[in-house]
Amino acid sequence: MNGEKPNPAGAFTSRMTRGETAAAVCYLAVHLWLLPKLLFALPQTASLSDADINLICYAVGFLYMLVFAGRFLRRDFDPVCDDPFYTFLQIVICYGMMIAFNLILNTLLTLLPVENPNSAAVIEMAGQEFGKTAAMAVFLAPLLEELIFRAGIFGFLRPYSRTLAYLTSMLLFALYHVWGYALSDPIYWLYLLQYLPVSWLLCRCYERCNSIWGSIFLHMTINGISLYSLSFVSEYL
Repeated sequence: MNGEKPNPAGAFTSRMTRGETAAAVCYLAVHLWLLPKLLFALPQTASLSDADINLICYAVGFLYMLVFAGRFLRRDFDPVCDDPFYTFLQIVICYGMMIAFNLILNTLLTLLPVENPNSAAVIEMAGQEFGKTAAMAVFLAPLLEELIFRAGIFGFLRPYSRTLAYLTSMLLFALYHVWGYALSDPIYWLYLLQYLPVSWLLCRCYERCNSIWGSIFLHMTINGISLYSLSFVSEYL
């Protein structure tokens, strides 16, 4: 291997079936609105912590995806098995690029009078229940979110327009992380900028690896290192 990608952009073949795509994309509304509303309405969940609620939401989504997209996950694991070193190389490259982007963006975002509310919420949950937060953020969330935003949205649009696939997946992924906070305070819309580069890199990794597992493993790596770093800084500051 010389580091050149064995799968040029034009040879992208990772595709869900129409049924798998519909199941993945439609679940976004369930995950964002219906399931949380149901959980908060149940008297049995009144005593649960935020970490418990988030863990349940993502665990349900994880099981849902195993049922409706399990065959796709199995099919898409073949490219990883064919050349695991290349997948690893792309993850390392994309993670390094993310660090470079974050050095620039974080410097700019420190000028804001408020911190990233999503990061703050994760830090708070990790401080109270680190194990549950790690299970949600490092293992369950990457699989669920990659199947929705990359395999579902990017993968569906990619054969029609590569540019549209990137832009749509990037924007929806960024909105997914900030819209709930931004509705209460418009200044949080600025944090869209923090999620656009990482979303682009997740799309890039998916495309280069020709497997959703490339972006899943990259997403797990990002969340795992970020969670540990945020918790470490929070503990010693």
